[in-house]
Parts: sequence; C-alpha cells; structure tokens
Amino acid sequence: MMTASNGYSFKGVLQLDEPMVKHTSWRVGGKVDQMYTPADIDDLSGFLQSLPVTEPVMFIGLGSNLLVRDGGIRGTVITLKGSLSEVSLLGNNLIRAGAGVSCAKLSRFCHRNNLLGGEFFAGIPGLLGGALAMNAGAFGGETWSVIESVTTIDMRGNIYVRSPKEYEIAYRSVKGRNNEWFVSADIKLILGDGEAAARNVKELLEKRNLTQPTGLPSCGSVFKNPQGDYAARLIEASGLKGFRIGDAIVSEKHANFIINSGNASACDIEKLMKLVQRTVEQKQGVKLQSEVKIVGEFADE
Repeated sequence: MMTASNGYSFKGVLQLDEPMVKHTSWRVGGKVDQMYTPADIDDLSGFLQSLPVTEPVMFIGLGSNLLVRDGGIRGTVITLKGSLSEVSLLGNNLIRAGAGVSCAKLSRFCHRNNLLGGEFFAGIPGLLGGALAMNAGAFGGETWSVIESVTTIDMRGNIYVRSPKEYEIAYRSVKGRNNEWFVSADIKLILGDGEAAARNVKELLEKRNLTQPTGLPSCGSVFKNPQGDYAARLIEASGLKGFRIGDAIVSEKHANFIINSGNASACDIEKLMKLVQRTVEQKQGVKLQSEVKIVGEFADE
C-alpha cells in the first residue's frame, strides 16, 4: 500500500507513465503521467485530496468515446474501469448504479428485475459515467431521460447529490458543474415484462451488428447526427466511404465509423476526422459536430 505526502494510504492501483493505447477503444494514444483506479468512493475521495490543487485531472471509462493524442496526457487520469461498478435496487422501480458499471450490464440488470425503459443502455459501448457526461443514447433512448438524481465528486473529494434540473441537457450534450465528476446515478424506470424487453434488445443488437463494423478498433459513431438527418448518410453522399489516412479508414460498412485497420496513430484519426468535416461541409453544406472527446498533446509538443 502506497502513502501520499499528506499521509493518505492508497487502496487502489496507481500506474505511472501508463500507455493510453491500452485504455481507448481506438487503441491509440500516448502515455499519461499517472493513472489511478480507485478501490471505492472513499478511496477516490482520499486520492483526490492527496493531489496538488493545480493537478490536471481527467476521468475515463472504457475510452470508447475518446481520442488521446500521440503525445499523451500531462497530469492524472482516473479510470473507473473495474471500479464503482455496483448496481442495486432502491425500490420497486428505482436503481442505483455506480459510474463504473457498463451500460450493457446495467441493461441486463433492468431486464432481470422486470424494469423497462433502460433497454437502450445495451447499445451504448461504455460505462454509465461516460453516458452521463455526454447524454449517450441508442435505439431511440437517451441516458438522462431516466435519471432521477446523480452523485458527483469534486477535485477536493467532496460529494454532492444533484438533480437533473441543475444541468443543461441536450442531444449528446450535458453542461453543468465545472470540475465535478459523476460517481453514481439513481435511475427511475417502470415495471414490466423483463423477458420481453430482453428479447427486444437482442433483436435490436443483431440488426445493428449487421450494419456496423465489428472486430476492428473504433469508437462507435464519430459525429453527431444533424437535426433531421444522419451523419453516415452525409459522409457516404460525399464519397468518403473507404477513404483513409494511414491506417485510419472511413468504414465501408457504416460511414460514421472510423476504424483503426492496423497501426493508425491518433494523428491519422484526427486528420481523417477533420477531412470528413471539411468535405461534408463543402459538398453537403453541413458542418458535422464530433461526438468524440479529443484530449492530450501532439507527439511533437
């Protein structure tokens, strides 16, 4: 067990100079100065208190909506993969879920407890914390549509319970308290036939797998759908399917996916994203907005 300068004894796992390529679904990215996996919420609070006030801090989940540049990240990354993943029933139709639970696991928990309204979580390839941060959605549902309250933590380890009314929530966008991160949420659903919901989710996933690339590293949808249209349609109509920079390729199967076909760099992916945006704007008159969070430094910085 390691001890910080302020006397705090770490119960989690601290890794120095950790390659982010191991923590992003695109399998790219430079090293972070240090990465911490907390043992529990109290450990997370103690660890945050041990950091210098000026320390840059970033929270990540499965890295499924994240592009880390090749120069890596200065500061501390806190990963919730394998942490804060408890799910429990608070009442007949209320669930409390940690920010580190996978959305797929959360969807299954709903089915098994005959709760409806959370089926869409099965289509989100990440953790609940990330889904809360961007109002992720799938199959016509969105994360914040079922949120009763959230619990957050700030840089000094203080815990807060927040109402959805304290946030500006829109399509793939959540604006709220600066320097607070989600650690859990209370989710309100409705009682129903869980087995029927599970069958419906299985059918939806099977249909999606026929139209989206699998087996190669990607981040899911790269760009937000413009109102009344689809990013994939606009990209395909611009003749960009199969276009590549290095080993980063616009998927032939689904044009709103960029896949790492081998040894793509983060720079390759970012350049391809910008090329897609420029081309679609020139040919279709629409400026696509990224769903992906781009962080870190360029390799030559």
